[in-house]
Amino acid sequence: MLRPLVLAALLSLPQVVVAENAPLTLTQVTEWKAVYGQIETRDRIPARARLGGTLVDLSVAAGDLVAAGQPLGQIVDDKLGFQISAMDAQLAALGAQLDNAKAELLRGEDLLKKGVTTAQRLDALRTQVDVVSGQISAAKAQRNVLEQQGAEGTVLAPLAGRVLDVPVAAGGVVMPGEPIATIGGGGFFLRIAVPERHAGNLTAGAPIEIETAEGISKGILARIYPLIENGRVIADVEVKDLSETFVDARVLVRLPISTRGAIVVPLAAVKTVSGLDYVETVGSDGPIARAVVLGQHHTVDGAELVEVLTGLQVGDILGAAHE
Repeated sequence: MLRPLVLAALLSLPQVVVAENAPLTLTQVTEWKAVYGQIETRDRIPARARLGGTLVDLSVAAGDLVAAGQPLGQIVDDKLGFQISAMDAQLAALGAQLDNAKAELLRGEDLLKKGVTTAQRLDALRTQVDVVSGQISAAKAQRNVLEQQGAEGTVLAPLAGRVLDVPVAAGGVVMPGEPIATIGGGGFFLRIAVPERHAGNLTAGAPIEIETAEGISKGILARIYPLIENGRVIADVEVKDLSETFVDARVLVRLPISTRGAIVVPLAAVKTVSGLDYVETVGSDGPIARAVVLGQHHTVDGAELVEVLTGLQVGDILGAAHE
């Protein structure tokens, strides 16, 4: 019968003590599902070019650690320099027009006082000053836009983390929105894919153990994604001191998916003769050596135990005391 996912240890077995004249009983042992997980970063965000042009400088390489907002490269669009120069010339021309319009307005005011010109002509001169002033403000705003576009040529790291990939090289031409580097950050975790038939056994927050080259590591089943892809449930496991050397490295994970009853005896009770395994039991006529087929080995509270698949049955009594 399937139970909710229990990952507190590699084996959830009660303490087993088999003594002389103690009948064998069924012990609940755990069925395991071996899956491979991948070490991934919580966030994987590309640092994109906001400006199209030539990548004149690239200051990072794959594997580098970067801080949020750190410059990664510089993109230059030569057309922006020409456009800013043209805008400066236009501002100079508009400034000259404004000076002339203001001078005309002063002369018009003097003439109006002398009665030589009309108020309508003076209003036209004031309007001309306002029009040129507005044109200058629009030109300055346009120049600010061009300056901002030039500033956007600096490619910034979107978050703190490790550079996972740099698909471009300095000197190349890039388009707006093209990724310059991929940054992984937000912490490292283990992502596993479990067959959907075991989805009902997954419980968020359950402890889990992972087998790595350094040994057994403990973790927490942090998140279970509701979307099933290709018949598999995706889940994230947070592991303390998870290796951050290689992203997408594969790690073996063993998931307990169900429990079953099994006959378990101390390993010391098994004798091997001529390649056959025997366990001594107590019969009506004395000790009996029974040939057995062994299964998985388990360690519970320091006791070495082994499953007996065939050769023994519930109620059999071992021939000697074993713990």
